[in-house]
Amino acid sequence: MQRLIDEFISYLTVEKGGSKHTLTSYKKDLAQFTKFFKDKVVEEISRTDLSHYVSQLSSKFSITSVARKISSMKSFFHFLMREGRIKKDPSSEIKLPKLPKRLPKALTFGEIFKLLAGGDKPKSHLWPRDLAILELLYATGLRASEIVSLNIPDVNLDVCFVKCTGKGEKERIVPVGKKAVAAIKDYLKNLRSKMTKNEKERALFLDKNGHRLSRQGLFNLVKKYTREAGITRHTSPHTLRHTFATHLLERGADLRTVQEMLGHANISTTQIYTSVSRERLKKIYSQAHPRA
Repeated sequence: MQRLIDEFISYLTVEKGGSKHTLTSYKKDLAQFTKFFKDKVVEEISRTDLSHYVSQLSSKFSITSVARKISSMKSFFHFLMREGRIKKDPSSEIKLPKLPKRLPKALTFGEIFKLLAGGDKPKSHLWPRDLAILELLYATGLRASEIVSLNIPDVNLDVCFVKCTGKGEKERIVPVGKKAVAAIKDYLKNLRSKMTKNEKERALFLDKNGHRLSRQGLFNLVKKYTREAGITRHTSPHTLRHTFATHLLERGADLRTVQEMLGHANISTTQIYTSVSRERLKKIYSQAHPRA
């Protein structure tokens, strides 16, 4: 079965242009699938077998994780059908669990200002890098994977634009605000050159060892400054992406422009932020209007 999975991953890489993060998720999900069906060849797997597999997943993982793992499995079987490796797709009647519709939670303007101030504790020597990252996350709404994938040439500080590669290897250009540009310039001038002696290292953001900052490193960084800013709720790089979109819409940006900056293929994905803005407006109205 592993040979077929390798072929599937190759197909996703070459023909679909899957990102590194997407491919890693597929590999992880299908490794789990292979472990469960270690005593079966793929042609022998039935719908009943898959139902047992899904039941096991449901007992161990969150509904979101189960949905992703089922989706990976169904994509794999769809590929096998397409390639003529199996005669019937046993996953065709396996339904994805219905996910609860959760509105993204954006930070308030006050919380953002606290976060970008870095809290009250003394700043570490890495603060110029960390501030540049936090400012860029809020200024552009880039995904975590997009931020850590940035190379120095991707950021044009003269015209205040950043070029990033998003899902499906699609490139987009996003404007960068003056505060973020100033923070990046400070980081490049006063810190980055001290973090590595390797002139061939192109990564914009480096870890303390002079290598490209990892996604986990980015998540830890955001978590650290969230805590130091006194923000008690869970905050991740994606929270800053939500906040970027919500604040733009609250200040009058049109949906299509926000869609383009976020890199959403479908505007319906972006429309969820209009719900967030409406909810906040209703809350403000009910608190402020004397006859609300």
